[in-house]
Amino acid sequence: MGKKLVIVESPAKAKTIKKYLGKDVEVLASYGHVRDLLPKEGAVDPANDFAMKYQVIDRNSKHVDAIAKAMKKADTLYLATDPDREGEAISWHLYELLKKRGVLKNKDTHRVVFHEITKQAVNDAVANPRELSMDMVNAQQARRALDYLVGFTLSPLLWKKVRRGLSAGRVQSPALRMIVERELEIEAFVPQEYWTIEADALVKKQAFEAKLTHYKGDKLSQFTVNHQQQSAEVVETLTEAAEGKLLVTKVDKKQRKRNPAAPFTTSTLQQEASRKLGFGAQRTM
Repeated sequence: MGKKLVIVESPAKAKTIKKYLGKDVEVLASYGHVRDLLPKEGAVDPANDFAMKYQVIDRNSKHVDAIAKAMKKADTLYLATDPDREGEAISWHLYELLKKRGVLKNKDTHRVVFHEITKQAVNDAVANPRELSMDMVNAQQARRALDYLVGFTLSPLLWKKVRRGLSAGRVQSPALRMIVERELEIEAFVPQEYWTIEADALVKKQAFEAKLTHYKGDKLSQFTVNHQQQSAEVVETLTEAAEGKLLVTKVDKKQRKRNPAAPFTTSTLQQEASRKLGFGAQRTM
């Protein structure tokens, strides 16, 4: 059996997966992204079909070298980076770098994904590889190109027009615009008074709350009763008409379905622990 090389993103994950796959399989980590756009103007060329110019990330160049060295001794490469578009792009970048170095010639390359770090999930993934998804790779590249084009174009403009150190981005700039628009709406808001009329009722020793929804044949809207004097007049009229008693004329019984809350994610767990227990993120985790 030929030697196999498996690439994941984190060294901790590599150590765990190595235990599952055995001594004939070497597992190495890429330590995240291995290439990124050149940090200068022209890294993305809109006039040339948005061609993108990459370079190896300095801090990870030694990991790329280690992977290339290990690949020389291996017969099969398994790209097992994360299953999202970022992970797909990391696998593609690694494949391109290794191919350029000539260490993939006459060797099999597979893409494997798993959604949990268990022995069964890892072995099932290796037994059922697939091809690299260029749709996911292109989606990641489009995201990265937009980040670059927006940030590289607008940030210097902000430095010139406002002050140095400010930044613009594909996500943060539209989000900031939405926040500003919402704040302007809040500042322009004119409070409008309204009143609701409710009664505490008791039937056969069972208490319930009744809310006035219709008055003199008309359905009440939120602002129908819009000042205290009008509210008092309505209450007085109803009290006199009812003579201290209310009549239940109809009871509607309906079955309602309520779905349970979704399982916690890391962020929702931290939010709920902070809201209900006052825990900080470190104590929660």
